Amino acid sequence: MILTSMFLVLSGIGIINTLYLAYHAITKTDVACIGFPKEWCQRVQYSPHSKTFGIPNAYAGLVMYLIIFVLTLLYRVGTVPLWPIGVVVTIGFLFSLYFMYLQAAVIKAFCTWCVISAVDFTLLFLVLLLILRR
Repeated sequence: MILTSMFLVLSGIGIINTLYLAYHAITKTDVACIGFPKEWCQRVQYSPHSKTFGIPNAYAGLVMYLIIFVLTLLYRVGTVPLWPIGVVVTIGFLFSLYFMYLQAAVIKAFCTWCVISAVDFTLLFLVLLLILRR
């Protein structure tokens, strides 16, 4: 129960984070850049890599976090098994690794909100591993 609560908390943080990013994708305004130079966040935000198949990464992230949140609620009441949550968490984790690679090696800049999302998906993945280990 504690571990699934962590899924809810972490996916909730992800929802808030990606809502912020989605708002700025819609309004085409700069995100606040905390802990990194402002131009780094802008470079990441407006790079061609900020979209996948023409869809802003923030939208895809928001959908993934919402799916994790809803599936976790359904899992807790016994309606769905764990594996669909595991699939979404694993896909999100792998994408976040890829996006961190792009920021480090290709864009050569980091965005605060992308780093938060990568840490969030890493923690979700670690919680998933703990659940599977039990």
